[in-house]
Amino acid sequence: MKIVEAGYEILNPVFPGTDAKDQIYQMIERAGRTCYKSENAITPESAAAFVQKIVKNHHEAMLEHGSMTVRFIVDRGVSHELVRHRLASFAQESTRYCNYANGKFDGELTFIRPLFFRVGSTEYFWWHDLCHHSEELYLAMIAAGRTPQEARSILPNSLKTEVIMTANMREWRHFFRLRAAGETGAPHPQMAEVAVPLLKECQEYMPELFGDIKAPD
Repeated sequence: MKIVEAGYEILNPVFPGTDAKDQIYQMIERAGRTCYKSENAITPESAAAFVQKIVKNHHEAMLEHGSMTVRFIVDRGVSHELVRHRLASFAQESTRYCNYANGKFDGELTFIRPLFFRVGSTEYFWWHDLCHHSEELYLAMIAAGRTPQEARSILPNSLKTEVIMTANMREWRHFFRLRAAGETGAPHPQMAEVAVPLLKECQEYMPELFGDIKAPD
């Protein structure tokens, strides 16, 4: 049994990179200037200022012409909050087809450590014991000839899953406002665990797009 921390990885664009941000901003600017037929105002340095202006003016429809892809490593429970963002594309590790008894998984299950259970506490022991027992039962079911889609019935929410999420920049702003800044209510702690550092990284590389969203300290 493995226990890992939740995390994320920006797959596209690749930061740091001299043109990673520029490619996104230039596409947004070209789309936006088409509305006003002001393409003649495009210069090698104009894209960032254009993006910052449309964000300030809430003309966010133009942000849909730029996108970002992120790999999230979270538990199955939190993954359901990710896929609620309908204006995005998802690819998720499948418990129906992944046989965790196989060698490529080292014949064991992987779980995400809940950040709200202190290691060594009674609650952490209870959680660890349940995960360990579910692994034993899962492997026993596979050994008895049950398929992964049948054996997965006893797996807990804490099972590790990987989710690839691709969304346009308008949807990412919406994602961060809900899942990091908590503008509609406090985000789930395990969601904020990955959303807040992702927002801060995006603010570092793309301040014109995300700098106005208040990230928790």
